[in-house]
Amino acid sequence: MNGEVLKPGDVLAAAESAPPAQSVEVVARDLAKRFGAFDVSFLLVDLVDEHLVRLTSTAQDPSGWGAVHVSLRDSAYEEVLRTQRPWQERDGDEVRVVLPVTNRGDCVGVLEVTVPSLDDEVLAQLSEAAHALAYVIVTDRRFTDLYHSGRRTTPMSLAAEIQHQLLPAASCCEAAQFTVASALVPADHIGGDT
Repeated sequence: MNGEVLKPGDVLAAAESAPPAQSVEVVARDLAKRFGAFDVSFLLVDLVDEHLVRLTSTAQDPSGWGAVHVSLRDSAYEEVLRTQRPWQERDGDEVRVVLPVTNRGDCVGVLEVTVPSLDDEVLAQLSEAAHALAYVIVTDRRFTDLYHSGRRTTPMSLAAEIQHQLLPAASCCEAAQFTVASALVPADHIGGDT
């Protein structure tokens, strides 16, 4: 770590310096530099809460890999989204930490950071950065289709797409129980007797 204490305003300032489609990548590079991270990745939750889509990674060449899908079920990522608590794992000289990126109960995704060392201060700063990143994404998704297209890992019918747009956002923070897929009930069951 370079000695500076990271504040949420620093994350917002880094994001505002970039176009909306590149703000997450700019924030990831800034975090990598500040913490001497080997890798900083942002993974977006897909529409059906089955996968995460890796939208950026500072350790990989963005022109060579494209969006990578990672299974959410029975993973550390699912645990982080369900509990809303960071998860960490030491691997040799590295510590990988996964943090929830949420905004008022809306699970946007996770921030995954691999650093040379992790103490309570660094963990607190990374947690604040993840929280600020949620605000960046919620704001930026109005100006770019990067986040909307990234969330579509499964083809949807026109009816399901309309239903998804009309329903309030499902929160995977609620113990990852309620998914958009379960909210997309057939039209003949809406408003009818069960």
